[in-house]
Amino acid sequence: MSENLQIGFNLMIIGMTVVFFILFLVFAGGNLLIRVVNRFYPEITGSIKFEPKSGNDKLAAIIAAVDIVTSGKGKIEGIKKVD
Repeated sequence: MSENLQIGFNLMIIGMTVVFFILFLVFAGGNLLIRVVNRFYPEITGSIKFEPKSGNDKLAAIIAAVDIVTSGKGKIEGIKKVD
């Protein structure tokens, strides 16, 4: 095997090893971050149910759509009109 080919293969192996190591660090760091956040900031249970006033059909439709799409887990924090 020629010297240039040997150098190329060595460089490829070193590069692939470095990329694999960095991806492993990103994966492990992400999992660690998820575990820490879930431990110290648990999910808040219990929510305030919003009962729409009569005569506001648009708001009632938005609330019903969010309830259906999120299986009752979503909540609407605010509605703003976009100009």
